[in-house]
Amino acid sequence: MVHKVAVLALDSVVGFDLSIPCQVFNATRLATGERPYEVRVCGPARGVVARASGVDIFRIEPPFPLAAAADCDTILVPGVSVDEEFSAEALDILRTVRRRGTRIAAICTGAFVLAAAGLLDGRRVTTHWAFAAALGRRHPLVEVDSAVLYVDEGDVLTSAGVAAGLDLCLHIVRTDHGAAVAANTARSVVMPPQRDGGQAQFIVHQDPAADTGTLVPTMCWMRENLDRILTLDDIARHAGTSVRTLNRRFKDQIGATPLQWLIGQRLSRARELLETTSLSIEQVAQHAGFGSAVGLRQHFVRTLGTAPVAYRRAFQETAL
Repeated sequence: MVHKVAVLALDSVVGFDLSIPCQVFNATRLATGERPYEVRVCGPARGVVARASGVDIFRIEPPFPLAAAADCDTILVPGVSVDEEFSAEALDILRTVRRRGTRIAAICTGAFVLAAAGLLDGRRVTTHWAFAAALGRRHPLVEVDSAVLYVDEGDVLTSAGVAAGLDLCLHIVRTDHGAAVAANTARSVVMPPQRDGGQAQFIVHQDPAADTGTLVPTMCWMRENLDRILTLDDIARHAGTSVRTLNRRFKDQIGATPLQWLIGQRLSRARELLETTSLSIEQVAQHAGFGSAVGLRQHFVRTLGTAPVAYRRAFQETAL
């Protein structure tokens, strides 16, 4: 069954945010070649002006009315100007569909719309770091985390600004259809297959004169050697630096330690193997670098809340 996604085009919508879910969900294909999503851009009949960094850039007349969002399976709210009054009709629709259990997500300052509808009280959320304090002041019952790319609360998801909306939409595809489909979608939109939601919103850029080390060659080497035991000393040796400098560069450039990033890559590899091969759980564990089925299971349960066998079964049934 095709999953209907409504993207709300509200007054002063951020043009880039508006286009992200349209691009990602329309680019998604299952192994059969089928499109699993139908995207509807919904807004007022009079049309809206889209903005970029506070400047009006173009006018859009949404092909669907706001009311058409009410029967969709997922609703995404792109970023908007936080200084304007939000559409009462949009707020009413969000409250109504939330009571039905519809999945709702916000990109960037779209979180302000969800908060105005009363959907974020008592929840952990994120938004663009420059607006995080304002969101917290305006809605004190909302727990705002300004340090992460996106937050998945199950039925309500929020992302940081601009490009983090891509990460959020790819995360939704990964949740719905698995790592392999998400990786293919990422390749289609020329994005990294996965940036964890807990990754830092922005990184510290060192003075090039003080530190010109790039981690790209070492990260590629780590991905190519996931089936090997890799220690911090091994990784630092490949990077041509000390362990201390390696840790600092990873924190500055990636927002995680080398071993945290490595585990994330191993989990991604394991998920793809579970979805797309008939390898045994033990073989998957070895190919992904977890050493044993026990080690793989521990990381799977801790990170994904399910066991590898159950994960494989769920996605095999989805593919039928």
